[in-house]
This record gives sequence, C-alpha cells and structure tokens, in this order.
Amino acid sequence: MDEKPPATSDDGPPATADDEPLTIGAFAARSRLSAKALRLYDRLGLLAPDRVDEVTGYRYYRAGQVERARLVALLRQLDMPLAEVARVVGAEGPEAAARLAAYWADVEARIAGQRTLAAYLRDRLSRGSSEMDERFTVETVEVPAQVVLTESRRTLADELPAWIPAALDRLEGAARECGGVAGAPFVVYHAEVSMESDGPAEACVPVADERAAREWAERHGGPRAVRVRVEPAGRTARTRIVKAQVAHPQILAAFEAVERWVAAAGLEIAGPCREVYFADWAAAGPEDPVCDVAFPVR
Repeated sequence: MDEKPPATSDDGPPATADDEPLTIGAFAARSRLSAKALRLYDRLGLLAPDRVDEVTGYRYYRAGQVERARLVALLRQLDMPLAEVARVVGAEGPEAAARLAAYWADVEARIAGQRTLAAYLRDRLSRGSSEMDERFTVETVEVPAQVVLTESRRTLADELPAWIPAALDRLEGAARECGGVAGAPFVVYHAEVSMESDGPAEACVPVADERAAREWAERHGGPRAVRVRVEPAGRTARTRIVKAQVAHPQILAAFEAVERWVAAAGLEIAGPCREVYFADWAAAGPEDPVCDVAFPVR
C-alpha cells in the first residue's frame, strides 16, 4: 500500500484552520447567513468568497472569514442599510466602533421622534380636537409693520431644532450692525414642514435701520440668501405655548387649535403660519412661555 511521503519544506506551510476550504453551504451554516445572502454580499463587495471554481462556479470560503460574516449578520439585525454595513466592516477598530455609534444615535433620534408622534396621536385620538383645544387660549393682536432681515431654506421637521437657533443667531448678529434688533424674532412657514415635506421656512429678525440692513444684505447676504423685506402691519390670531410644547409634533396641536378658533370666530387666515420667539430660549425652563404660534387673519 502506497503511503503519502512526509511533507518537506518545498510543500509550503501546513494548512491551518483558517485556510480550510468551505463550500457555500458549510460556510452559511457556520456564519448563520443564508446562501442567498452570501451571494448578495458577494455582489455588493461586502463578503467575497476566497475563490470560485472556474469550471463549476462553486464558491469556496475560508473558516477565517466566519468572523466577518457574523459581524455582517449582526449589523443587519440592527436594520443597518447594506451601504452602511460596508462602511463599518471596511473600517478598523475605533473607527468602525465610531461609525456604529453614529448610526445608532441616528436610529435612537428617529425612534424618539416617532415615540413623541405616537404619544401626540394617541392623545389626539383619545381626547378629540375640542378637548385638546381647551388647553390653548387664542386671542387676536394688532402687529405693526416691521423691516426684517430674513434667511430662507428648505428644511424637514427634524432639521428645525438645529437650523432655527443658528439662523436667528446669525440674523440677530447682523441686526446689531444695522441699528439693533427691533422686535421678537420669528419663523414663517411658507409651506408644510414635516418629516416628508421640506417647506420652505423663513427665519426673520426685525431690524431698526432699513437702509443699513439693505446695505448689509448686499455686502454679506449672498452665501445664505439673506434679504430684507417689509412685514406688513396687520392682525394675527395667536396662542402662547411653553418650551415643552415647541417640539415637533406637539406644536402641531397649537397650530390646529388656532386654525379652528379662527374658523369658529368667522375670520379668514390671511398669510402663512409663524412661530414668534419672545423669550430667552437658553434660560427658559420646560414650563416657561417662550413662543407664540400665530396666523395673520382678516
């Protein structure tokens, strides 16, 4: 009986466990991924087989690829998109961990927003519109004409908490160079702003010196499309809300309450809705009044 001769140095190093060839079925079992998923991840460059037989087309993996495959499987259990999975597994050590942390922070922010929306809708469905409206006191006020510096952009609802204070801060800085801030800053919504609809929204700061404001906008307003316009005098219907009510979607209840009050009072909405910020936001507590939700009326 012939025996296999002992290996020599010319035969190369002995095979290790990581070099063990595995069929796609065997690798799928070890990695807890289906053969269909493995073929997809190969096409996307996430997890290529170690080799593909040129004649049969059979795919062979190494046992050493199991860890990467299991990582891909675990990341997919987080509902992570394949493109983001590729970025995480393509990074190393701290960078990969940082990418995962950033993705999960976005997920938690989205879930928090959905949780808030669900609570608002549950309250709306259980109480009904009339009972919810009782929480808001609506009144009409006369508003004088104002010269305003404005900055507009298309924005989704989840971008508003970052954009509004940044835009108003920029405009207030400009107004101080133009005779000073002449009234409470406000944001006008020229179309619906939600998680699907992007406005546009317009941040506005009343300014004391119209001529200086127009000169400032001509010199500096280009990059952010800052312009100057006159907000006409008129009457508005408004309700005052506290800081805790400003967040989306709770603030929607205030807008809807004003709209229903306007209709019941026999008035007509004469312009886009707005939020008027009259208090120091940073210093205010959750139950402090900070904002008027208003509609121009006639």
